[in-house]
Amino acid sequence: MGDELRRRAVHASGVGFPALHLLDIVDWVTLGYLLVVASVVAAGLEAIRLGVGLDWTVYETLTREYEADNVAGYALYMFSMTAVAWVFDPRVAVPGMLMLTLGDPVSGLLGSNEAGRAKRAGVVATMFVVCFTLAFVVLVRSVPLPTAAVAAAVGGAGATAADGFTPVVRGYVIDDNLTIPPVASLGIWLVLFLSG
Repeated sequence: MGDELRRRAVHASGVGFPALHLLDIVDWVTLGYLLVVASVVAAGLEAIRLGVGLDWTVYETLTREYEADNVAGYALYMFSMTAVAWVFDPRVAVPGMLMLTLGDPVSGLLGSNEAGRAKRAGVVATMFVVCFTLAFVVLVRSVPLPTAAVAAAVGGAGATAADGFTPVVRGYVIDDNLTIPPVASLGIWLVLFLSG
């Protein structure tokens, strides 16, 4: 299995967090605490990796070249999922988490983009369809059909934009692992708020 496929498989394994709630295994507050623990572990590992120079083979396999001197994507992934879990209610946060855990790996398998460059139109379209579908399936359980469709479209568009272009600010790559959940969840929340 190539490094990229391994990365995507590990990425998709994070679906276990929102699945715990969707399957009623843990309540929302408990999931929030589990995510905090995972974020603390990720922060500790990153502090050791960046501060001491821990050089495990898993880092060589699962991190990208631009992450060598920056916080790695797996930690940003945990931080962003934790943030949306504490800021938003489940019907808003879970779709954002699913877009990161499932939508992003699908998009990445179809075509990755270099920092500062946009993905191809076909990859962008596929990402939107996947994200829209994931959000709609969650939202339609608790929101009227038209509102669920609009919220899924807005959230999916936000996730697609975050995934489709990775900006570089002062030499630091703004990783989509950090941006997909909050951008998607904010879009969904806004639609639900405006719909009353």
